[in-house]
Amino acid sequence: MTHWRFIAATAAALAVSAGASTRDHRAFTLDVSPFSVVANGETSSARERSVFVLPRAAVSIEAADGPEGAYAFHADQGRFVSSASHAWRWTAPAEPGLYDLSIDGPGHDGRVRIHAFVMTPADGVHDGALNGYRLGDYPSKPLNGNPIYLPPAGFIEVTKKNAATKVSPHFTLGQFVCKQDPVDQYPKYVVLQERLLLKLETVLELVNDLGFHADTLHVMSAYRTPYYNHAIGDVLYSEHQFGSAADVYVDPGDNGRMDDLNGDGRVNIDDSKFLYDRIDDLLSRKPFAWLQGGMGYYAATAAHPPFVHVDVRGTRARWKG
Repeated sequence: MTHWRFIAATAAALAVSAGASTRDHRAFTLDVSPFSVVANGETSSARERSVFVLPRAAVSIEAADGPEGAYAFHADQGRFVSSASHAWRWTAPAEPGLYDLSIDGPGHDGRVRIHAFVMTPADGVHDGALNGYRLGDYPSKPLNGNPIYLPPAGFIEVTKKNAATKVSPHFTLGQFVCKQDPVDQYPKYVVLQERLLLKLETVLELVNDLGFHADTLHVMSAYRTPYYNHAIGDVLYSEHQFGSAADVYVDPGDNGRMDDLNGDGRVNIDDSKFLYDRIDDLLSRKPFAWLQGGMGYYAATAAHPPFVHVDVRGTRARWKG
């Protein structure tokens, strides 16, 4: 069962407890399929999702929790074999790039589109750069031996052409690029964990069920190259470097400022604390334990509005920035 199957009732209850029930609620478009898709170990019922894979690597993909009948798998490139009527093994092409996969449910019901990003292998990094894009150096050893802090095996190439590609129903690839200069340089490269996308979609749905009509979250900072991470003075093992963290705020008007979430007529750290508390309430519920990770809330500065950091490190960590 995926988070889209049960979040609405949970979020509605949280909205009432937060005093947000008087807001003008309207339906948030989830765009879900009648079945879920399991790929790279992550489960989602969204009609649009992504997988990130190395060249020539195989990905197991399965349709689950859906109606009985024949499922059809389509791939524009690469090879695939069926291991069951609803399960397949797709082998990525040798050339990095963006490839389209899809699954049709019984009777062609509920097509799910899968954007398969074949990454550029990390062995292409020389002197801290990949195809002219400055990455810097990852720590030589993972923190406390934890494999989530190993250097990435590959990087997703971002071009002017693919930056607007949806990596999930409400987020695009371009929202996750590092903010380092030169901002107009392409190609860029990012690392992005699929579970982070699922968590951000969950937070976005919660925000909408609380009555804030946002089509996406403003992603202020997501992936950071080790070069940029060092330049801004962040910690050596920042989750941002491993594609598992994002700093976000609610900005329905896309005007570069946090919305007045607590309704006191001001925008300050109390609004980031409001969002932080609602997310923390959600993650304390057993069905959402798989999305657990680090979270902190921050005040505004001259450079940015108040925001909330979320990540998917797998263990609970909380702080005030």
